Amino acid sequence: MSRDGVKIMSKLKEKYNKEIVKQLIDKLELKNPMEVPRIEKIVINMGIGKASEDIKILEAAMGDLGTITGQKPVITRAKKAIANFKLRQGVPVGCKVTLRGNRMYEFLDRLINSALPRIRDFRGVSATAFDKQGNYTLGLSEQSIFPEIVIDKVKHVQGMDIVIVVKSKNKKQAKELLSCFGMPFRS
Repeated sequence: MSRDGVKIMSKLKEKYNKEIVKQLIDKLELKNPMEVPRIEKIVINMGIGKASEDIKILEAAMGDLGTITGQKPVITRAKKAIANFKLRQGVPVGCKVTLRGNRMYEFLDRLINSALPRIRDFRGVSATAFDKQGNYTLGLSEQSIFPEIVIDKVKHVQGMDIVIVVKSKNKKQAKELLSCFGMPFRS
């Protein structure tokens, strides 16, 4: 993002560069600052099974996802036909957005500080949702937890998957990175 030709860094990215890198070097006992784990991208996916029957549901989900992320979603299509689900190859089945750079940090900031605390009876996110490489996957049951969404205009409640792709050596480093960002893990 830039205003009047001046690049503006998101506050979470600034915190990462000034504080978190130093914390992680000390905690993980790293020798080189280039070894510090970092977030590469965030992928938000909305799978919409009914989109093959009613295109308006897909358009509404794309509008909501675009409002949440600030970026236009891409339509995902079925890779192969599955007769049991009445699905043909090439039919739209959802939408996704890949965030990088400042938008990625802005989204992560809004997710951690404003969206997750709005979940009813929220006790934290699972600490075991990491894969072997350290990528973290989070499933949300509805899009209305984001403050950008006007609840009265939501026609179809839709869940989403959020994948935070972390460049790290293992799960422990990735969890430490997300903890430093303020991700509320269950204890």
